[in-house]
Amino acid sequence: MALRRFDIEAGGDSFSFKPETEPTIAFWLAKYPEDKKRSAVIPLLWLAQKDNAGWLSEPAMREVADRLEMPYIRVYEVATFYTMFRLQPVGKFHVQLCGTTPCMLRRANDLKEVCQSKIGNKMHVTDDGRLSWEEVECLGACVNAPMVQINDYYYEDLTPESLGEILSKIENGVEVQPGTYVDRLNSAPEGGLTSLTEAGLFDGSRNEIAVLPNLPDAAPEPEPAPVAAAPKTTLIEAAKPKPKADDKPDVIEIAAGEEDDLKRIKGIGPVNEKALNELGVYKFRQIAAWTPANVDWVEDFMSFPGRIEREDWIAQAKQLAAGEETEFSKRVDAGEVESSKDEGDE
Repeated sequence: MALRRFDIEAGGDSFSFKPETEPTIAFWLAKYPEDKKRSAVIPLLWLAQKDNAGWLSEPAMREVADRLEMPYIRVYEVATFYTMFRLQPVGKFHVQLCGTTPCMLRRANDLKEVCQSKIGNKMHVTDDGRLSWEEVECLGACVNAPMVQINDYYYEDLTPESLGEILSKIENGVEVQPGTYVDRLNSAPEGGLTSLTEAGLFDGSRNEIAVLPNLPDAAPEPEPAPVAAAPKTTLIEAAKPKPKADDKPDVIEIAAGEEDDLKRIKGIGPVNEKALNELGVYKFRQIAAWTPANVDWVEDFMSFPGRIEREDWIAQAKQLAAGEETEFSKRVDAGEVESSKDEGDE
């Protein structure tokens, strides 16, 4: 491990926890006997880092040591050992870029170049104090590589373009939704499932037990009168949110071949296009006319809150409905976007 030193000059002379943090401190201290309260050193250092603009100053470490009645050097040892603790000032939004092998193989080095060009050298804080970055070891989201963690949230399946867009929005004070940036649900396969698609594999129906094993023999009970079986609801269906019917967007019926290629909208791949078509959404002009209530309905129905606004479907649809092109639609038309190709496309 590289030598890690904390920034004495930047830390000032004092530190105090925020009043709203005190209940959380009490929660952690209550987990341990009084004579073992030093066991809370890591969570208290983490809370101190949050209350100190994202990094640990030397006064903050001393405050933790005093709270736990520990020698200062013991707290310094913990803080300098774990790389989750930052020992110099960082930006309001600190980017941790995973450079471990799975991310590296998925072009993490290209993401480093984006951070270098938009922010500067590692641990440099931009002049407005909003951004800084560093390369870290594995963040445990290998299936969604390459990815970054910005403050407490993951941004996954990135390209240099999507990371650059995220950083630009943060620079301009625009809220950016975390999660995956390709056409997939969480860590599911991009483009939809291709195997293990039978609902019975996941809804528990294959594990139903008719009788308990090894029960003693008993006199048979009279058979109950037949009752109409209630329709079975799978766990997936039960968990699906129930959108309001009044907020459902207007749908249309069209002849085959008259539909627009919705995959020309960034964020709509073959899976999302099929789902929209099944709802009766075939045209750019339909999406362009969605109200905020319509957007909420579609996001609830398709189980990806925040994505339509994040990817700006409506603005793209308005351009395309007017016969204009977007940068993304040009790439789709040129066959450069793999996730916008239908199955069987070359």
